[in-house]
Amino acid sequence: MNSNFEDTYRHKGMRRQLVDLLRTKGITDENVLKAIDEVPRHVFLDSSFVELAYQDIAFPIGSGQTISQPHTVAFQTQLLEIKPGMKVFEVGTGSGYQACVLAAMGAKVISVERQKNLFHKTQDLLEKLPFRVKTFLRDGYEGFASYAPFDRVIITAGAPTIPEELIKQLKPNGIMVIPIDDENGIGQKMLRITKLADGSLKQEEFGGFKFVPMLKGKGKD
Repeated sequence: MNSNFEDTYRHKGMRRQLVDLLRTKGITDENVLKAIDEVPRHVFLDSSFVELAYQDIAFPIGSGQTISQPHTVAFQTQLLEIKPGMKVFEVGTGSGYQACVLAAMGAKVISVERQKNLFHKTQDLLEKLPFRVKTFLRDGYEGFASYAPFDRVIITAGAPTIPEELIKQLKPNGIMVIPIDDENGIGQKMLRITKLADGSLKQEEFGGFKFVPMLKGKGKD
């Protein structure tokens, strides 16, 4: 990840162009767009990628993981319907970019990562940024009972099934956004799951995406 935290007028101009592009791709939540405009994506990438940081593409970040393309980050965030003060549980800290976008919207973010090397690298980066995110090295399948219940849950890796523990830890009227592996095994379908007041689940589908797989266990190098 980039150790250069300079955020120049040029970087800010590129972010504004990215926001304009995301509008053309159907992102309508102005609070999401404002957060994308505030968070300097270039600092989450290796310095050799900085010139490409504000294009709508994904990048490798080590440990077999990627930083999702901005449209995917904005799309998942828009589905969450974030309001300031909400407690959000993120499975898959990755680069930390998605967590910072949520924090920029006023969410209280608890994020977990299972790749040890990536966790430490991202934790060091987040300590240097103004966005408040709590990060932990642990298995996202288990949720995080000591911080539950959550207003929102976001999974940023392709999951084979909906983790039951995460549903249990979601508040009534809470929302989970999760990419579930599709039947042909070559991508995921984006689901928004709302836990209704009576405990039943409302499920909506929002098209196809491609994520790295969600893995069980913690502390993997």
